[in-house]
Amino acid sequence: MTDIIAADIGGTNARFARAKLDAQGVPTLGEIRKYKVADFSSLQACWAAFAAEEGGDLPKAASIAFATAIGRDVIKLTNSNWVIRPDTLDEELGLDQMRLVNDFEAVAHAVTRLPPENLPLLFGEDRPFPADGGVTVIGPGTGLGVAMIAYDDGVPHVIATEGGHLDFAPLDTMEEKILAYLRDKFLRVSVERIVSGPGLNNIYKAMATIGHERILLMEDAELWQAALEDSDPFARAAFDRFCLCYGAVAGDLALAHGPHAVVLAGGLTQRMRDLLPPSGFHSRFIAKGRFESLMKSVPIRLALHDEIGLFGAAAAFREKK
Repeated sequence: MTDIIAADIGGTNARFARAKLDAQGVPTLGEIRKYKVADFSSLQACWAAFAAEEGGDLPKAASIAFATAIGRDVIKLTNSNWVIRPDTLDEELGLDQMRLVNDFEAVAHAVTRLPPENLPLLFGEDRPFPADGGVTVIGPGTGLGVAMIAYDDGVPHVIATEGGHLDFAPLDTMEEKILAYLRDKFLRVSVERIVSGPGLNNIYKAMATIGHERILLMEDAELWQAALEDSDPFARAAFDRFCLCYGAVAGDLALAHGPHAVVLAGGLTQRMRDLLPPSGFHSRFIAKGRFESLMKSVPIRLALHDEIGLFGAAAAFREKK
């Protein structure tokens, strides 16, 4: 067994846990400790709070997932004042070994280690991941996370992508009007302006403006609750449109990666679990013209794990050292 610290650092919350990795690199997480990023001046200060609360000697190895692009000399977190300098971070945290990954890259690593019961089938044929070929991992959150798992002779290789920043392509008159509305507000309308947590509010306001509807303005979390509970008819209408767009984008990305399998991940999608099958998600996913029959067969699975970011960060540790 290998002992490490796993960390999942977002713009709002930072989560830490000790993790044990077995010979296959499958993690077992210890007690999870959660902190508000805004309560600390830096990652180092937050790490010190975790170390004090955890007690004892911490492992000298860590795998840390960040909600931002990795690979730069200086990492600036979205929605946070924390600044990370990877070249000196291991020394600052007292580590001998360290792995840094993008947060959705970590989710894809989690998918490679989840047991079958944590990957239930939502749509398509019930078949395993390919021995050779790509698997698309996608999930709306603060933005739209997209990663690819490239299997080579059964061995998974996770590839981080910025697929959430592709241009949004409208597929009907309503979406053309939504796109026109959003073009007045953003320099460029990427798919994550629509398929993301805040994207539901963009759809909601756009549809209200287009239809000259009087609506109750809500924060994102409140709107999602109203939509999922069906307590506000217009919020639910916006959610129905969201599902159409989510399916279309997932299908486009599957085609780009090679349509072998798709995994939907993240907390929002888990909350949508019972609402996706009767929605227009799958009809839009398969509506790819000459490839429609192929797209119908593509397995679409849901990744289930309460702490998939932490689990994935730990799972990523052995991939590179």
